[in-house]
Amino acid sequence: MTAALRRVEAVEEGAFDGPALDAVLDGLTAEFAAGAAAHDRDSSFPFENFRSLHAKGLLGLTVGPAWGGAGADLATTLKVVRAVAKGDPATALVLVMQYLFHASLWASAEQRAIPDALYARLARDAVENGALINALRVEPDLGTPARGGLPATVARRTADGWAISGHKLYSTGIPALTWLLVWARTDEAEPRVGGFLVHRDSPGIQVVETWDHLGLRASGSNDVILTDVPTPLDHAVDLRKPGDLSPRDALFGAWAAVLTAGIYDAVAEAARDWLVAFARQRVPSNLGAALSTLPRFQEAVGTINGLLLSNRALLAAATRGETSAAESGLVKHLVTENAIQAVEAAVRLTGNPGITRHNPLERHYRDVLCGRIHTPQADVVLTGAGRAAFAAALP
Repeated sequence: MTAALRRVEAVEEGAFDGPALDAVLDGLTAEFAAGAAAHDRDSSFPFENFRSLHAKGLLGLTVGPAWGGAGADLATTLKVVRAVAKGDPATALVLVMQYLFHASLWASAEQRAIPDALYARLARDAVENGALINALRVEPDLGTPARGGLPATVARRTADGWAISGHKLYSTGIPALTWLLVWARTDEAEPRVGGFLVHRDSPGIQVVETWDHLGLRASGSNDVILTDVPTPLDHAVDLRKPGDLSPRDALFGAWAAVLTAGIYDAVAEAARDWLVAFARQRVPSNLGAALSTLPRFQEAVGTINGLLLSNRALLAAATRGETSAAESGLVKHLVTENAIQAVEAAVRLTGNPGITRHNPLERHYRDVLCGRIHTPQADVVLTGAGRAAFAAALP
């Protein structure tokens, strides 16, 4: 077994998924849930969660076996993400970024677009040291790059590499990142666009603590200002003409849609669990019985369970490859909207207890609403699906 597999004490040689992993994940869910309210209240970063994930070998989950990782498939990766998100979705969001980077790079040397020696360094850093990585893409003027446009961040050629300057927003996980994949354009006569790998300890990096959002408050998604940040020449990843697609884009998009959706499905499941416990324990004096005995509570929980069942079916189909890359956006949209509806149903049913900060349902509601923000967003997904349907109907 690899080092990562040994850390989760897999029962059978080479078997990463199974009872041993389930036991680890149950423990992590409970551990992360215990600290989630405090981190949400203070907007503090959960460093201890990532120490625990590293101790269990889970920061290298999607690193290839050749570099000591587990090489997990999408189904196993989703299971881990959902377990983490049920405890603390902010931690899960940072973890998804880690998993996406490694899953999109290790499988095919031809599509890696990064020198083998450099990727080996990144992969082993993740497995052995718990090094985290995320892409820094969003900018003040551009907004989300998923909607097109050139980055204002510039990578300037120097005598021994690149010097990068720019301003990035929503840099999820920045308090704990070791590697930054900075999306930028070159200063060439015909600019190319791509990612530039920058070590967090490089000079010229300033983190501005701006993150003060409604939900996922522990994700540390602060601004980053880069001023002539140096990085070696071979740390440019997949430089292309603006608009050219990478062969990794389809894989990355499908995994991103499923894993992001899994975060919010897990939030809704946590909300459902709280609601069930609350309704069983709450015995109003004028009723003389638990709220769980009321038909309207039973109907509401049944409705919520139906939404969660739909989510499980959609996510399972996606992990089995039964949905196309184009349909993965619909999976993300539908799962996210079902999750929001489920939590809203719980809030409506519980009244004041549901929106008091003494109870986790209020936090679950704020967190689940963040699902609508992540790429791909609803208008892009639905317009694309409609356009594809009309195109398919042409003679």
